[in-house]
Amino acid sequence: MTQGIPQTSIRPTACAECRTLEGLNFEFTMAFQPIFNVRSGAAYAYEALVRGVNGECAASILAKLDDSNRYRFDQACRVKAIELAADLGLLAIPDCKLSINFLPKAVYRAETCVRATLEAARVFDFPLERLMFEVTEGEKVDDPDHLKSIFQEYERQGFTTAIDDFGSGYSGLNFLAMFQPQVLKIDMALTRRIDSDHVRQAIVEAIVLVSQRLNITVIAEGVESEEECETLLQMGISLMQGYLFAEPAIGVLPAMAGRSMPAIDQT
Repeated sequence: MTQGIPQTSIRPTACAECRTLEGLNFEFTMAFQPIFNVRSGAAYAYEALVRGVNGECAASILAKLDDSNRYRFDQACRVKAIELAADLGLLAIPDCKLSINFLPKAVYRAETCVRATLEAARVFDFPLERLMFEVTEGEKVDDPDHLKSIFQEYERQGFTTAIDDFGSGYSGLNFLAMFQPQVLKIDMALTRRIDSDHVRQAIVEAIVLVSQRLNITVIAEGVESEEECETLLQMGISLMQGYLFAEPAIGVLPAMAGRSMPAIDQT
């Protein structure tokens, strides 16, 4: 299913170099975890999560990063995620996106550092509008204007922009005041046991209200129980990710685990 690398690209060697991990002294692969529309059962996106080639956790790979290899790693992650998702058949799933985490500190200039991504998308016939880029809120932002310029360039290219782990980390609502992404992913620290926690319910309801006012799509992360799922649905959140639906997997795009749909009061 993988096509050959064209010889007439903007940077003819960029995609090939990133695919072969040139400049890195370690190997890695990607696991994929789906984000589902729980009401319809359709896959909204698959998030590419870095793993070791033997299944090692992301932390063991990220610990190898330093200033000498951060840029190459960030670029290689994008290319590998696009290549693997294309080979696994993601494009056959209607309107499904590929979600890729990126490191803001590895992006020097958004308009130039995106070239390998654009080339990989062209090589693997991956529509740009089906790429979503997430920046984790836990990633400390020393230069807010820099991150804002990245988001603006990515949206100009047709990508979907997202803040991951919203509600934890360094920023909170101040982060959202500076940047208005197209997607917010609510951190599992807020969704965990939300069915029995009135404080978490109030916070998530506030996030949903702000997001509606700003026309931002909301995704709930870390959903592990039917009770959490039902509570989130009642709050108007239908896009969810978590072990209740599927765990990350290497070499496959996981389907939704067999489960009964919660009964939702539509009145």
